[in-house]
Amino acid sequence: MIRSALLLALLAASPLVHAAPDLTTISERSGFQATGRYDEVVKLCADFQKAYPKAVKCIEFGRTPEGRPMLALVVTHSGAFTAQAAAKANLPVTLIQGGIHAGEIDGKDAGFLALREMLEGRLAKGALDKQVLLFVPVFNVDGHERFGQWNRPNQRGPVEMGWRTTAQNFNLNRDYVKADAPEMQAMLALVNAWDPLTYVDLHVTDGAKFQHDVSIQVEPVYSGDPEFRKAGLALRDNVIADIAKQGSTPQSYYMSFVKTDDPMSGFMDGVSDPRFSTGYFQLRNRMAMLVETHSWKDYPTRVRITHNSFVSVLEQVAKHGKEWQQAARAADARALQLAGTPVPLTWKTLEKSKMVDFNGYEYTRTPSDVSGILMTRYDETKPQVWRVPLRDEVVADLQVAAPRAGYIVPAAHAAMVATKLTQHGIAFRKLDKGIARFEAETFRADKVTFSARSLESHQRLTVEGNWKAEARSVGRGALFVPIAQPKARLVMAIFEPQAPDSLLAWGMFNNAFEAKEYMEEYVAEDVAREQMAADPAVAAEFKRRIDSDPAFAKNPHARLEFFARRHASWDERLNLYPVLRANVAP
Repeated sequence: MIRSALLLALLAASPLVHAAPDLTTISERSGFQATGRYDEVVKLCADFQKAYPKAVKCIEFGRTPEGRPMLALVVTHSGAFTAQAAAKANLPVTLIQGGIHAGEIDGKDAGFLALREMLEGRLAKGALDKQVLLFVPVFNVDGHERFGQWNRPNQRGPVEMGWRTTAQNFNLNRDYVKADAPEMQAMLALVNAWDPLTYVDLHVTDGAKFQHDVSIQVEPVYSGDPEFRKAGLALRDNVIADIAKQGSTPQSYYMSFVKTDDPMSGFMDGVSDPRFSTGYFQLRNRMAMLVETHSWKDYPTRVRITHNSFVSVLEQVAKHGKEWQQAARAADARALQLAGTPVPLTWKTLEKSKMVDFNGYEYTRTPSDVSGILMTRYDETKPQVWRVPLRDEVVADLQVAAPRAGYIVPAAHAAMVATKLTQHGIAFRKLDKGIARFEAETFRADKVTFSARSLESHQRLTVEGNWKAEARSVGRGALFVPIAQPKARLVMAIFEPQAPDSLLAWGMFNNAFEAKEYMEEYVAEDVAREQMAADPAVAAEFKRRIDSDPAFAKNPHARLEFFARRHASWDERLNLYPVLRANVAP
């Protein structure tokens, strides 16, 4: 008894050897029926670093509006745990993010599982020697914590999940260019620091019921630098081949019917606008991959497919990263020469189609006695091959010649624009003296259309018009944004007024297209008579408009505006886009 008591005392006095951290997820332990809350991400991030201190570093790269840490795991066997070290070692960086839509959370659980297996040496041996992985388990952290059942009613599992949008109700996958959300600003800062060659965005699609389980889309394939598209195509095709060998049935296009709920309408490939991840990174001459598992597959299946895609990307970058890096840098160099050349701002899919076999299910289409619309109902016990059209010939649509020197932003707008440019890592300089007369190009809108409703907290604006040569004064404090920089395509996407996600399109220059000064109608009546009496040509033109344009003739305000526009009080800046194009650097 005495010896036993002494032994217990010695054990109590001795420091305990701590067991290695448990790196399995709540999801894994539940058989992939559930997913954990964000505190699990915080714990696992620290525990992976603790378990593999020479291979993993847990970093915080931002804070959400509700005060939660935005975490990333920096994973590599190279020892390059900083952006500077990765650049010095010339290592390609792969950034993989989950939970940009936090209800679509496959990427978090799949990523932690794949990461553990790779660090244990069970998968993708050597892949982490040849690159740096930045793994962001959850991008939309606040949305993740808006946790509940049926947040995704058209998705099978997990039991509970997060919410699509942020606490401020931003959809982060509409925010890459305008960068309103603090979360996106933090992500862009991370991207600017690390300059990832490949950016992988993990999602779960909505849509009909069919057998195919995942789509893999990559840009540049149709868009961006033409030579660099070869790298994007190789990445896409190689990952599709890898996961197909593991039992998946991937497609290279987004599997949403051309006509909602009508399988026979088929599918259409295309290029996303820059507000989306896959529309944004090709403008930086980098690759972006969209992984969309199918929402009607159960959670274990979706996690497995996402896991396989995660591993495949890392294996492909390990094999081809050096050559793809060289291709990206060559694209950067070519971007310096874009001045004066046509650059596509939008893309379109041609009507031409081909018939393809698509693995679906038997279905019926009958009118609903609830909604009255024609409803499609699938029988998942009866597989069926559909013969449907696929439109996948994508070509440039709106093209605009790049300015020969760059863009000039007047001092009045410099603060707002400088903030946006800095968020995207775009080079610019501030003018330290004004220019009384600068030969520039100006854009005056012939037609202005404000959106009828708000989108992502903005009233969007579309304009019709053309750039024209015009001398304007440029004040001290204006910004000059050169076109000769690697991100030249992104510069044009931000500044060209007709680009789909330009600052103008997002309503950030709406004031320039709103009439502020006005002429009372009784004054305009007198002005009209004075102008016609003083100049018979004005009277003749007014009569011609009355006779030839019925809409004008019936619109009293348009008739009076005809004369108001010719008066000295008319605001010559109305509908003048404040940003100038420069053919020579100021």
